[in-house]
Amino acid sequence: MKTLHQLIRSIKILHSSGKLELPISGLCLDSRQVEKGDLFFAQKGTLTDGHQYIDQVVAAGAAAVICEVLPKQLAEEVTYVQVDDVASIVGLVAAEFWNHPTRQIKVVGITGTNGKTTVATLLYKLFQSLGYRVGLVSTVQNQIADQVVPTSHTTPDPISLQRLFRQMADAGCTYAFMEVSSHAVHQHRVAGVRFSGGVFTNITHDHLDYHKTFDAYIKAKKSFFDALSNSAFALVNADDKRGLVMLQNTAAVRKTYGIRLPADFKGKVLGNDLEGLQMLVDKQDVHFRLSGLFNAYNLLAVYATALLLGQDQLEVLAKLSDLKGAPGRFETFRAGHSNILGIVDYAHTPDALLNVLTTIKQFSQDRQIITVVGCGGDRDKSKRPIMTQVACEHSHVVFITADNPRTENPESILNDMESGLTFSQKRKVIRITDRKAAIKAACTMAQEGAIVLIAGKGHETYQEINGQRTHFDDREELLANFELLEH
Repeated sequence: MKTLHQLIRSIKILHSSGKLELPISGLCLDSRQVEKGDLFFAQKGTLTDGHQYIDQVVAAGAAAVICEVLPKQLAEEVTYVQVDDVASIVGLVAAEFWNHPTRQIKVVGITGTNGKTTVATLLYKLFQSLGYRVGLVSTVQNQIADQVVPTSHTTPDPISLQRLFRQMADAGCTYAFMEVSSHAVHQHRVAGVRFSGGVFTNITHDHLDYHKTFDAYIKAKKSFFDALSNSAFALVNADDKRGLVMLQNTAAVRKTYGIRLPADFKGKVLGNDLEGLQMLVDKQDVHFRLSGLFNAYNLLAVYATALLLGQDQLEVLAKLSDLKGAPGRFETFRAGHSNILGIVDYAHTPDALLNVLTTIKQFSQDRQIITVVGCGGDRDKSKRPIMTQVACEHSHVVFITADNPRTENPESILNDMESGLTFSQKRKVIRITDRKAAIKAACTMAQEGAIVLIAGKGHETYQEINGQRTHFDDREELLANFELLEH
C-alpha cells in the first residue's frame, strides 16, 4: 500500500491540508463507490462536478481528496490536496498506484475515425497466434489474454484503465493493443500510459457534438502523437491528407503505410471480392479473408505495426492471412436458397458508410442493394442528412430508422436524416422508426440475390431509448428474418 505522498510526488500541488504520509487503500472517481481509506478525485465532468460530493465522500471514510477548489469547511481527519486540473492528473496517480504496469507491457494505441476496432482486434488476434499473451482494450470488449472483460466506453476511465493494465501485466501479457478515442485524449483518460507506439487510421466527419469544430477534433487526435516519447513509433496512413499532420510535432520514430502514395510499408490491391483481398504487401503476394479497400488499409496498419514491434515479415503475413475481422465489422450472413446476402456493419459516419457501400457495389454485379440505417441521438446532428444522402446514392432502397435515440425523440432524428434530400433520393427512402420492423421490412422486400446492409450498430447488443438499454442485436434480427425467408 502506497502513501499519498508517494502517489502525488510528481504532481504540481497548489496547496495541501493534512497528513501526506498516510496510506491510501484505493482510488475513486465516483462518490457513490468511495470506501474507507480511499483517495477521491473531485473531477469536473460533462454532467456533474465531483466537488459537490466532497462532504459525502468524507462521511463515507475517504482518507484524502484531490480537488481544484478547497471546501470552506475542512475535516480534520482528511487530507486535502489542491491542484490546477484534477482530470489531467488522475491517470498519473493511478499509474503510480498500480506500479506503472505499462512499463512492463508494450502498449500500442490506435486512433482515427474509422478502423480502430478492426486494427486493434486484428493485432490482438495476430499476436496471440504468434504465441504471445496479449491484452485488448476496444469498443467491442476488453481482453486479458483469453479472459473477456466487459466494456462500456471506447477507452475506460484512467483508474479502470491502469487497473486493467495491472491485471494484464500480472497475467503475463507482454503486448496490449487499445483503441484511443478523441474523447479519451481530450479527457486525459490515457494520461499515465506509456505507449510503445501509436497508429493513425484516418480522420473524417465525426464527434462534432463534442469537439464543436473539425479542427478541434483533429487537434485532439494529433495531441496523442505529440505526447509519444522518442522510444515509441508513430505510424500513420500516408494516403490520408492529415496523416502527415499527425507526425509534425512528435518525438516518436515516424513511419507511414499506404496504397496510393509512397510509404514505408506499401500495399497494392490485386483483387477484391466477397472471398477476400488479394494484395501485394511490400512485394509479397498475399490473400486475406477480409474484403474492401478500407480493410486493405486496416491490414496494412496491422502488418506495419507488427514489423515495427520486431516480428518476422513472412510469419506475420502467414498468420494475418488467416484472420477474420472484428464482430459487427462487415460481418456477412447468407439466406440459403434465396441467395440473399446480409451485412452488419458499425458504420455510423458518412465516410464509413460510403466505404462499406462502395465495397458492396463492387461485389453486387447489379444485385439489389437495400440499406437500413439510423443516427444516434444526443450526437453530431450535422452528419444525419449526409448519412441518408450517402445511403441513397449507393442503394436501391433505404430504410431510415432508430439507432440509439438516447434522450432525443426518434422522429426528430429521422426528420434531420430526411432534410436536404433531392426528389429522386426521397423516392428511395422508407421511414420506419421501429428498428426491428425496419429490418424485417428490408428482408421481406429483398429479391433473389439481394444484398441487405444493416448499418450503424454493428457489434452492439442493446438499444438505448430514454436512458434505458434494452437487448437488441442487428445480427440476431437479421438471422431471424433470414430463417423466416427459408420457410
